[in-house]
Amino acid sequence: MAEAAVSQDAVPSKKSKRPMLFGLILALFLGGGGFYATYSGLVLSAAPTSEGGDHDLPSLPDIAFVPIDSVIISLGAASASGHLRMTSQLEVEKPYAAEVTLLMPRILDVINGYLRAVEVTQLEDPTALVRLRAQMLRRIQTVTGDGRVRDLLITEFVLN
Repeated sequence: MAEAAVSQDAVPSKKSKRPMLFGLILALFLGGGGFYATYSGLVLSAAPTSEGGDHDLPSLPDIAFVPIDSVIISLGAASASGHLRMTSQLEVEKPYAAEVTLLMPRILDVINGYLRAVEVTQLEDPTALVRLRAQMLRRIQTVTGDGRVRDLLITEFVLN
């Protein structure tokens, strides 16, 4: 009789899988409901706009882009590269675009003079482009006068 009691205790009782199945179905249902509420805009939607549905986007600033001719500088024998080719554009206030275009020979002279004075190691440093751009922009703004040129956009800077 003692052996029969021990054999019944040794066999573990099988647990029901209903709670796990119920939890899985509930999780799928709540996940689907949350997805639908977010996707349809019931939750986390933007505030309603005006009745007409027109989006009031801010207008673009009144600017123009004045292209600068490509500048090619020979770097000399000390450099691993032979030449520097730079192409850029100036972001200007639209009313001043004609005046800045008229001053283009002076702007090119300032850029050429600056790039020839810069050490070759600085030109080859990939992180130096931001510093070079800021220096050239300041010199261009000095030539054109304050308030005319907003930014210098370098579209090509190639060492070959």
